[in-house]
Amino acid sequence: MKRVAVTGVGPVTPVGIGRDELWASMVAGRSGIGPLTRFDASTLPSRIAGQVDDFDVSENLPAQKARKAERFTHLAFEAARLALDDANLCVRELDPRRVGVVIGSAYGGTSRLETEIAMLLSKGLRSVPPEINISCAASSATAFVSMEFGFLGPVECLAAACASGAHAIARGFDLVMSGRADVVLAGGTDAALTPLSMAAFCSARALSRRNDAPTAASRPFERTRDGFVFSEGAAILVLEDLASASARGARVLAEVLGYAHSLDGHSLVAPHPYGEGAVRSITSALADAGVAPIDVGYVNAHAASTPAGDVAEARALRKVFGPAPPPASSTKSMTGHLLGAAGALEAAITALAVHSGRLPPTINLDVLDPQCELDVIPNQTRAATIDVAISNSFGLGGLMSTLVLARY
Repeated sequence: MKRVAVTGVGPVTPVGIGRDELWASMVAGRSGIGPLTRFDASTLPSRIAGQVDDFDVSENLPAQKARKAERFTHLAFEAARLALDDANLCVRELDPRRVGVVIGSAYGGTSRLETEIAMLLSKGLRSVPPEINISCAASSATAFVSMEFGFLGPVECLAAACASGAHAIARGFDLVMSGRADVVLAGGTDAALTPLSMAAFCSARALSRRNDAPTAASRPFERTRDGFVFSEGAAILVLEDLASASARGARVLAEVLGYAHSLDGHSLVAPHPYGEGAVRSITSALADAGVAPIDVGYVNAHAASTPAGDVAEARALRKVFGPAPPPASSTKSMTGHLLGAAGALEAAITALAVHSGRLPPTINLDVLDPQCELDVIPNQTRAATIDVAISNSFGLGGLMSTLVLARY
């Protein structure tokens, strides 16, 4: 079996576009949360979000092609372009049959669908364009990226709610490790800041209502947290056969050692109160990677700033690692929750953390919830040499995923 390297990351996020901007925000503890301006949200109890406001797809994609795709696909295309550039890979020098693309999405083209449903109801059948059957499908991002770059290897789309991006990376890892592909672009994308999606989460009372202090709204593990912050974005990682990457002189950000998925099996909307699904995901991932709990020096926690979810994950970490788990920060405190892209973004951040020897903080931490007894790296980046780290991603429906990455 081949070893799998992360040689490039392509983030398009509320805290920055590209590796340098993303990492500068992580190190500075900078929030990307602000007022929601994508539509008129004045009647909603939650009116804040993590938007990618400085993104213009026309800078790198002709308008004619851009019109054939939805925003979540635009974000994925830019993330893939950035990832290839970060990995210093020249598309023309790759065997297209040996390059795969695996991109996860939880919501796909839901924004366009909401618009077209309104058109259908107001103007009738002839107002609905036929191309939305393709452009709004979750798989369209994968297909579009593959065709634009000319990649003809394994092409897949994974939908696993908020764990979609992590599932995609796990699948990309399998494809490279097994020799089915030499290079895989793997990650996630979502752009679901829409009236219907926001209203649904507001109805569930899942979103923070700190509208007057948006940068302080995402507060994982904090005693006064009141819900997560909805965000959009994409993140793609270049996964590459380590031997090939070394032969071409590539910079290796991290090595992927293994992964595991599990089902919480408790509820479609709420985690098991003691994180039983998370425990199985973490322990199985460590076994798959061949490392012991004591080897882990950092956890990028899923913790989305929800009252129940953060406690369940903290309990799971203590059950796996004992009374003094490794440092575990939630970078959602800065980025908000990118849904189907969250797992991919946090895997990218974890890779950069082990590569740089700096652990990103959990910001907005004033008073730690006593039920979340962890070292959450409060408010300030911490220098540390980390050999092994894990990244947790937990989705609605109880879909659990843990990735194991190592310093190279």
